[in-house]
Amino acid sequence: MIRILYITLIGILLSFTFSTDFNKTDNGQDVTGINIGNKAPELDFKDPNGYNIKLSSLKGNIVLIDFWASWCFPCRRENPNIVSAYNKYSKSKFKNAKGFKIYSVSLDKSKEAWIKAIEQDKLTWKEHVSDLKGWGSQGAGIYGVRGIPTNFLLDADGKIIAKNLRGIALHKELDKLVKSL
Repeated sequence: MIRILYITLIGILLSFTFSTDFNKTDNGQDVTGINIGNKAPELDFKDPNGYNIKLSSLKGNIVLIDFWASWCFPCRRENPNIVSAYNKYSKSKFKNAKGFKIYSVSLDKSKEAWIKAIEQDKLTWKEHVSDLKGWGSQGAGIYGVRGIPTNFLLDADGKIIAKNLRGIALHKELDKLVKSL
């Protein structure tokens, strides 16, 4: 009898564990965090012209949050891939999104070096932001960035669907989201 109760109790606990949505709060709200399935934390920083751009202003699009810096050689080496993805997917039709945007967060301290790198690497999108605090960047802190380049791919609802996509991996993930002909 005790064994049957024990097995029943384990079954109930297991069913509760596997039916719980860890990306929702008790009241059904999306959990904000930096894990896949979480709602991405808000970012709101100045662009090179001094205007604030909120991450949430891009909602409805697939968004790549890209943490980088002008002085970061691996970032600069990855930039042609980011540019290639932008050029290809910014013109694509998506299953559940209006388009594709990149929200570039620079960990630079020098505004001049940051702007020069944007121009040199032909980063033609408009959503470039920084608080010019280097590793003390508030955005890097919010997203737990410990090394760059680091990126987060968001769906149209602002939920994180992938992280740290480099090279062809970024293109493959975006291909999954594009409408098939």
